[in-house]
Amino acid sequence: MSGGGNNVVNKVFYATSYHPIQAGSIDGTDVAPHDNGVRRALLCYNAGLYDPSGDSKAVGDPYSTLFVGRLSHHTTEDTLREVMIKYGRIKNLRLVRHIVTGSSRGYAFVEFESEKDMLRAYEDAHHSLIDGREIIVDYNRQQLMPGWIPRRLGGGLGGRKESGQLRFGGRERPFRAPLSHHLRGEKEVCRMIERKDIIIGKRVL
Repeated sequence: MSGGGNNVVNKVFYATSYHPIQAGSIDGTDVAPHDNGVRRALLCYNAGLYDPSGDSKAVGDPYSTLFVGRLSHHTTEDTLREVMIKYGRIKNLRLVRHIVTGSSRGYAFVEFESEKDMLRAYEDAHHSLIDGREIIVDYNRQQLMPGWIPRRLGGGLGGRKESGQLRFGGRERPFRAPLSHHLRGEKEVCRMIERKDIIIGKRVL
């Protein structure tokens, strides 16, 4: 990342790698955890307790796979497929379900036949409606974002205000310009670039 002064602080930033403390900070400059979720995620991060490659169900090409979140718990695989197929040919679709009850957990992974089709869905399906719910879509952070810690372990990105555990640096809630009007350790803490630089034709993660 280049530039300095106002040209830097006025940008919107997206994290290219994941760190729990940074993700818990509105401007990406915090140095200490501020909630219990971040503390749990930091423990997992430092101890290497989460292995994103250890999910046996996470199969296929991550560069052609789209994360779909905020789904209605009434949305089925068939309904989701009907919506997503208009963006391209689908190779695999996995609606994540509770291991005991079998009920939907409100998110899914859709693998398209090509990266081009995934990118089309990434651009056009975001904030569309399925079963009356406004969904969000993102790239497959679990496999493509170094250091990723999922929401169930206190990590993740985004979230709702009422949860009290917002996470920043992603598509829904990018980092704001640092409140101190400078980047703390710019090269080390803020290795951030525009989202399109991350996923369009560049397998850099």
